[in-house]
Amino acid sequence: MRSAREGVLALREALRAHGGTVAALLDEGSLSLPQLELPGPPQLVAHGPRALGHEADYELLFEMILEGSLLHYGCARVVRTEDQDLALLLGDQLYALGLSRLAELGDLDAVSELADLISLVAQAQAAADVELIDAVWDAGAAAIGWGGSAQHEGAKALARSEDAGATAALTASAGSRS
Repeated sequence: MRSAREGVLALREALRAHGGTVAALLDEGSLSLPQLELPGPPQLVAHGPRALGHEADYELLFEMILEGSLLHYGCARVVRTEDQDLALLLGDQLYALGLSRLAELGDLDAVSELADLISLVAQAQAAADVELIDAVWDAGAAAIGWGGSAQHEGAKALARSEDAGATAALTASAGSRS
């Protein structure tokens, strides 16, 4: 499985090619982050059977979704701006770019899963629950790469209801399919 660094490089190149404001705000120094040595959620998605034959497409679109979320919450890896309003707009743009790529692949189940992921991340961010945020990303990546399951749906329901067992349930859901 590729490292997150390789995914970030692909994201940077895709955004540079896209042009516009997002390309003008690319941070060229972000590759030194230690967490980029290991695979991240986008690489997990690309490793799943649903991505077979389109691994690079799934990895890139999930990198776009992840970067969009990171822009929303102030810790982006690739795009840098001090303007919080602009960061929100660029985050929305990256969500739209990633979702449109997924829709082009015709994977409507994964589009629905991404919508759940985005809303659950927002809920976990509002609660400032870092462990839950990470569990949502990992479980969402597994569901997009391998498909949903009853276990995953139950874990998402726990997260929506702010149940204390949601993090463990999402982590178990991710582990059962990756």
